[in-house]
Amino acid sequence: VITFYYDVVCPYAYLGSTRARALAERTGAQLVYRPILLGGVFKALDAPQEPARQMAPQKARLNTLDLLRQGDLMGQPVSWHPRHPVRSVSAMRLLVGCDDAVRPDLTAALYKAYWVDHEDISDRATLSRIAGEHGVDIAIIDDPAVKQALFDTTAEAVALGGFGVPIWKVRFDDGRERFWWGADRIHLVAEALGADWPAPGTAERTDDPLPITFFHDVSSPFSYLGSTQIARLAEEEGTTVAWVPILLGALFKEIGTPIVPLPAMNAAKARYYAQDMRDWSAHWGVPFRMPSAFPLRTVAPLRVMLQDPATTPHLYRAAWAEDRDIGQPEVLTAVLDEAGFDGAALLAGTQDPAVKAQLVANTARAVQTGVCGVPTFQVGDAIFWGQDRLEHVRQAVRGWRLPQG
Repeated sequence: VITFYYDVVCPYAYLGSTRARALAERTGAQLVYRPILLGGVFKALDAPQEPARQMAPQKARLNTLDLLRQGDLMGQPVSWHPRHPVRSVSAMRLLVGCDDAVRPDLTAALYKAYWVDHEDISDRATLSRIAGEHGVDIAIIDDPAVKQALFDTTAEAVALGGFGVPIWKVRFDDGRERFWWGADRIHLVAEALGADWPAPGTAERTDDPLPITFFHDVSSPFSYLGSTQIARLAEEEGTTVAWVPILLGALFKEIGTPIVPLPAMNAAKARYYAQDMRDWSAHWGVPFRMPSAFPLRTVAPLRVMLQDPATTPHLYRAAWAEDRDIGQPEVLTAVLDEAGFDGAALLAGTQDPAVKAQLVANTARAVQTGVCGVPTFQVGDAIFWGQDRLEHVRQAVRGWRLPQG
């Protein structure tokens, strides 16, 4: 059974809703629609009601572009409601109070009203018209039992560990349960249920692929995961990768983001991201182990990478697969020696003023480019943040005409 938790006001849940039935059909699962109130989830977790307003401008901009790109690749373009976010309490009461058989189609109608037609779903007359078209009495939104039911489904999502929407909770045949968050995790849900899911994108491979610039720091688990795949993608597309080590902490300080983001998250989100790392390592088929010494000190390893880029995969693997604290000089030297490099010479080279200056320059370049975290991939003038955006990178290499914010 796949339970789909959603709120009509969320654009990511909107994108997820357009694929929910296809996911159920592809996996042979029963699909249950579970309306909740996203604002209620945020309130329960003491999280901002409008998270984007709390983000660094670079991150907010990339998140907006990423949403538009997701919609474009899914063939479901996102058009912002001019009054977004519109209060959705009444709409969600309508959905939680209607018959189960009606809910999927009524959900689709309300998503269309908000995200396509830009109607006011907080207006009772608008809701009454949409409800009537599906044989639902608008009066149910005033029923105390319906109000309580929406409160209960929201509390259920919070108890599950949810911190946003869409949520895909799967109950397996053996009774196990777990969830995934995001429209961009549907393929992981399908994979867990033994089905494949088509990669997004329609751009054809080109004879003149664009090169990739890869901003990275060995301090990040997601940078590690991206580092294991980017060379493969480039080879498949017949292009090149320029590896650009940066100092992530210095970047965060410059743009006003917590130096170590994971501890700054609410507990539910932090727990999910820990699972998400394991999901992606399994998806890519690479080893992963959270380092005992996290957060890692990576200034010296990054300076080593600058001297000899061939050391990069060895240092990533030592940190994120073998739990070796490469921030310690003796460990760093040993890892390099074991991989066939001159560890002592490379360690000595980390004190070279030119090497130090290059790392500072790389980080400044990342800030100027608009990078908000790692890994970040630059293709032409476009940047893509996150190892989970490799298929976006592939499409860009092929010349994808990117939607603009």
